[in-house]
Amino acid sequence: MKPAEEYILNQPEPFKSILLHLQVIIETTLPEAELLFKWKVPFYYVGKSPICYLNVTKGYVDVGFWGAQYFTDHVDKLEADKRKYVKSLRYRASEEIKENIVVSILNQAYAFRNEKFIMN
Repeated sequence: MKPAEEYILNQPEPFKSILLHLQVIIETTLPEAELLFKWKVPFYYVGKSPICYLNVTKGYVDVGFWGAQYFTDHVDKLEADKRKYVKSLRYRASEEIKENIVVSILNQAYAFRNEKFIMN
């Protein structure tokens, strides 16, 4: 078993179910995305470009996106905290996942995957 898959399957509930739900959405939306294990968490890449990562932290699943500074749809659903370039969706239960929002954000991440960070 690959380390990224092992990470997902070894999570306690409800995180395992959330991660599996997100995995299905990501792989259905972006079938060319490859699941890798980097920095001790699962990452989805298309070619050499990161699309998102999945991380269980602080009581929720964090789905982080790099090119979020370019996103225009559903930006009100993304959390930035004190991060400059990465924004994320956060889930504490599978029922919170709105597939249309995840798909829209994934499509934006894919569209802007090769853009450079805008330095402020």
